[in-house]
Amino acid sequence: MTKQRVEKLRGKLEEQGLEALLVGSPYNRRYISGFTGSSGWVLLTSSKSWFLTDFRYTEQAAEQVQGFEIVEHAADYMESVRELLAAEGITRLGFEQEHTVYSNYVRWGQVLGSIELVPAAGIIESLRAVKDASELAIMQEAADLADATFDYIKGLIKPGMKESDVALEMEVFMRSRGATSSSFDTIVASGERSALPHGVASGRVIGSKEFVKLDFGALYNGYCSDLTRTVAVGEPSAKHREIYEIVLEAQLHALANIRPGMTGIEADALARDVIAKHGYGDQFGHSLGHGLGMEVHEKPNLSKRSDNVLTPGMVVTVEPGIYIPGFGGVRIEDDIVITENGIQILTASPKELIILS
Repeated sequence: MTKQRVEKLRGKLEEQGLEALLVGSPYNRRYISGFTGSSGWVLLTSSKSWFLTDFRYTEQAAEQVQGFEIVEHAADYMESVRELLAAEGITRLGFEQEHTVYSNYVRWGQVLGSIELVPAAGIIESLRAVKDASELAIMQEAADLADATFDYIKGLIKPGMKESDVALEMEVFMRSRGATSSSFDTIVASGERSALPHGVASGRVIGSKEFVKLDFGALYNGYCSDLTRTVAVGEPSAKHREIYEIVLEAQLHALANIRPGMTGIEADALARDVIAKHGYGDQFGHSLGHGLGMEVHEKPNLSKRSDNVLTPGMVVTVEPGIYIPGFGGVRIEDDIVITENGIQILTASPKELIILS
């Protein structure tokens, strides 16, 4: 699989007129090489594939990194990069501009001497945006684990529990079933805190007749899931039911109509227009969704400003919401794959309003 990714990356380099590319950001490095350690560099030319690391990781790299020449780099890794490139007559080196701090850029230039540093933007990220079959299989497992976590936790939530205790139960459940960690800091937001779109679990005690918003995911075998469900603890008010049903209508409408070829703007409008029709447009302040993969937020985006075009193989979230300060909020989120004809939904947790006694 990494061989196919390397060849696709070489095609991108040729398109951009780059002789070589240096990759050190953890997600991109793992995507291209398969290496899961914390220190290493991929150096790629049109004909050479090197993986540079230090003595701590040479054995691990030999086991994980297929199709690359493993190089134990010098104390200053950039000296090894310079030597390898000079031996091949390479005079221009692309680097990941989004992942390179200015101090490194200056130092690299000093070490490389006559080799020109060329900023390269989003090359590997554009490849990562479209998942292959092996990635989709892992992401389905990550989604299944999120679904299992919701099924587990909805049987435990009750008045008197702290939000932080709920989050801990969820994270232990995911870890005990194979997750490396949660995909991000688990959101458990109850009562008026449910109006916070990113209300990470606090010490607030869950009461009765209020919402509890759960936004979480499992980092599983290198890939993330991202699921949101909102439940009611105790009998909800008419206002609770109203905004829940509007968000559900908006989400179902988006899921029924998202198609390949749409822009992020068009997809976002599917849900936003429904919420605005009911008078709550100002209470839906974030985008409809985002790309999902090795990172919980990656390309493409589904937003009012995104001209990203949805293509088969992309995995995105669909997560409309309504947030009313001082009262509470609702978000319903699923993970979907864009297919040739529409979508496939990875997450399967129930979406009707669940009322916990």
